Amino acid sequence: MKRIGITGSLASGKSSAGKILGKKGPVFSADNVVKKLYSQKRFKKYLSKKLKIANSTNLKSLIKKKILKDKSFFKKLEKIIHPLVRKEMTNFIKKYKNKKLTFFEIPLLVESRLMKRFDIILFIKAKRSLRMKRFKQKGGNKVFFNILNAKQLSDKNKAKHCDYVVVNEKNLDILKKNLLDILERYE
Repeated sequence: MKRIGITGSLASGKSSAGKILGKKGPVFSADNVVKKLYSQKRFKKYLSKKLKIANSTNLKSLIKKKILKDKSFFKKLEKIIHPLVRKEMTNFIKKYKNKKLTFFEIPLLVESRLMKRFDIILFIKAKRSLRMKRFKQKGGNKVFFNILNAKQLSDKNKAKHCDYVVVNEKNLDILKKNLLDILERYE
């Protein structure tokens, strides 16, 4: 089994890359695991208790407000969520151990020092201005973009740890062609 990591900065197109590559093998998405966690009542109750905030229907909004007020709050959140995501990743690896190719869409792959877990790492790259525009189109705002973006290494530093840099500044057809050209070498 070849494990292929997909990483990139905020709103660079990692999910789009994951969808394209998903036709070639199963994809683990750290973001989807987090979304799934937030949909579980038990998790939300646990999270609100650990973070000492009210457990309400708008828990995510409360967490965002806390992060905007106190950036160190983000670390507390990561200490709770990251181990759960890694556990799901381990289960994914076991489930698909017989597949030729498996893909792992992990935004903080390099920042979390997970590079040795992958045979190949793809870095999806886009200009900051374009990423900001994409983030806003999905309902985000500039302040939160800047907070999340600051949690990540610069593109230059992140790219040093990756096998391929795939620029995603045009359209999906070009992204698809570039990804499949790389993948051809490993099929």
